[in-house]
This record gives sequence, C-alpha cells and structure tokens, in this order.
Amino acid sequence: MHAYLMEFGNLLLRWLHVVAAIAWIGESIYFVMLDNSLHPPRGEESKKRGVFGEMWAVHGGGFYHNQKYLTNPAELPDDLHWSFWKAYTTWLSGFALFAVLYLVKPSFYLVNTGSDWAWAAALSGWQASIIAVLFLVAGWVVYDQLCRRVSPNMENDGVLSIAVAIMMVIVAYLSSHIFQGRAAFLITGAVMATSMSANVFFWIIPGQHRMVNALKSGQTPNPLDGKRGKQRSVHNTYFTLPVVFLMLSNHYSFTFSSPYAWIIMSLFIFSGAAIRQYFVLRHLGQNKLAYPAVGIVLLIVIAWLAAPVAPTVPAPAAQTAAAGGTTAAAQETSTKQALEIFHARCIQCHSAKPSQPGFASAPAGIMLDTEQEALAHPALIKQVVASKYMPLGNMTHMTDAERASIAAWAGK
Repeated sequence: MHAYLMEFGNLLLRWLHVVAAIAWIGESIYFVMLDNSLHPPRGEESKKRGVFGEMWAVHGGGFYHNQKYLTNPAELPDDLHWSFWKAYTTWLSGFALFAVLYLVKPSFYLVNTGSDWAWAAALSGWQASIIAVLFLVAGWVVYDQLCRRVSPNMENDGVLSIAVAIMMVIVAYLSSHIFQGRAAFLITGAVMATSMSANVFFWIIPGQHRMVNALKSGQTPNPLDGKRGKQRSVHNTYFTLPVVFLMLSNHYSFTFSSPYAWIIMSLFIFSGAAIRQYFVLRHLGQNKLAYPAVGIVLLIVIAWLAAPVAPTVPAPAAQTAAAGGTTAAAQETSTKQALEIFHARCIQCHSAKPSQPGFASAPAGIMLDTEQEALAHPALIKQVVASKYMPLGNMTHMTDAERASIAAWAGK
C-alpha cells in the first residue's frame, strides 16, 4: 500500500507539473505571437495615446483589439495581469518530481556505472545527487553571465545565441558522460527549464515591477527593463520545444541509450529551436520554410545515429544448429536461458508484483514473469540490455555473457 500511495502521489505531482507547464508555455507562446503580429496603430487617437502597436483578432465567437504600450500608457488599471505563478509552479513541481524520482534513489537512477570516465562511474549516490543539483545552478549562472557579458544591452543577440547553443552542447556532453542516459537527458532539459524560470524570477518580473512602480510614481520607466525582459522571453520561447522533448525522452530508450546520446541530445535541441523559429517568423508574416526543413534534416540524422546495429557478440553455440539453421531444441534452450536471466536480474522490477522497494507496478508495464510476456517486447529488451541501460545502475549485476544470451534470444 505504501508503494501504491507513493506512485499515486507521483501521478498527482506529475499532473500538476504538466498542467502548470501547459498554462505557462501556452501563455508564453501566445504573447510571442501577439508581439510579433503587432502593426503600427492606424488611428491618430491611438498614436497620440502612445500606442506602439496593435492587432485585431477573431476567436471564440468574438473580436479582440490588442494594443501595446512600451513605457507610457495613459492609464494603468489596478487589475493588471501578471504572468509568473505558472512559471514558478512549473519549476517547483518539476524539481519536486526530480527529487522524488531521481535524488531519492541516485544509485539506482543517476550513477552511471558504465561511464567512460572512471571518476563518474565510481560516484556514490549522494555525490551524484549533489552534482545533479549543481548542474542546474551552474547552468543558470553560466547562461546568465553570457547574457550579461555578450549582449548586455541587447545589441549582440546573434552572437549570444551561438554562445548559448555552445553552452548547451557542453551540458549535453558532460551530463551524458556523468549520469545515466535517461537522467542525462532530463538534467539537460532541467538546466534549460531552470534558466527559463530564473529568467522570469530574476529579470522579467523584477523589470516589470520597476516599470509599474515608475509609472505609479509619475516617472518615466527605464526602457532597458522592457528590452531585457523581452530578450529573456525570446530565449524562453526557443527553449520551449527542446525542453518538452527532453522531458518526454525517458519513454524512448533508443535516444538516451545510444553511444551518440550527447550528439542526439544536441541535435534535438537545435531541431526544436529551428522549428520554433519558423513559427516565430510566421507571426511576422514570413514563411521561411528553410527552418522546418533544417529541423527535419536534423531529425533524420538523429534517426540514423540512434538506429540499432547488429550485435558484435556471436550467439552461444547452444543456439546454433548445423548448417540448416536454428533447431526447435536450440530455440527452447535459448528461451529457457533468457527466462532464467530475467528471473535473476529483471523481475525485481519488471513483474506483476515487483519486489524492488518503491515499485507498485512494472515500469512501462513491461513484465517478464512468463515467456509470453517476455516475447511481447524482444526488440526493446535487446536494445536496453545491450546498451547497458538496463538493469538500472546494473543493481542486479547482469554480466556481459548474460547480455549476449539475451541479444541472441531476442534476435532469433
């Protein structure tokens, strides 16, 4: 019952995270669309009132007339709409999920015992947890310093974009070598998501508060507050699609279990940003099909990099027959060997009744108690076992010979 309650609580927390993220991203994308769709005001009265731009729209059975003032609206109502709690709720619920799923069991989910870096493979659970949290903090600090130093007055945003892109490639490379594959993708996405929320908390909302306070006191707001807020908002919109993908990637092991995981991660980030750029420009009336084309090409490259390769370890002798092919007896022996390995190394989690603490049901619904259940997912089992993603952290000490036996069984 305890495991069930934990899993149900996890479900509710994940739902809160998704609801908050949809609300935040939806509102953010809407305002980017609105900002890029503005036209100079047509009426002389609007120009006199300091209207910077306006947009007419029809939706939901009615007509809307949006107007934008940069720093000098004629009046400022008390019921001014602010956009920040959605961002904060998204980050807080996301970090809570990360803590519950990863930081609580770091040896199981974070430590990469198969890392090429000996020091990373030798990390203890608490050390991996500290490094994971430091990734989020350091990611924000480095990104923020890049913004401050490369384009402090928004005059060098093109170079800044390149610098941030290089930073994310470095994050992807480091995370994929330090942490387990699934955690590496999640942490890289969390670095971007943390920067997005921190942009709201440290720059966008404080700048808006200063502008509002200046107007209420009869002073002229500093236009740099508006420009800096827009700069960070624009960054957030390009982060959006990559972050969504990285948060969903744990459902697709072929991405994070690949030896090219950090390259795949980087290409997905660039692909998402390119696709988002198309929509940003579309709001400006520009139909630049080159951007989605680039995104699609990058996806094709990803598909090529992530494609499974034939196993290099030959099948055990018991599985091969004389020149004519595999015999029924050899097939039976192979299946028996695979089931024995599953029962020794896998069904602690992948069972109708998991014995591993914290699991109320089999992860992803994959159960390996019987031959029929195992035969439902041979290709997936082969992939995650051959890549050493499973068992998680190799907590059950599966050997290379056992992995070869499973690969041979799945490939029959």
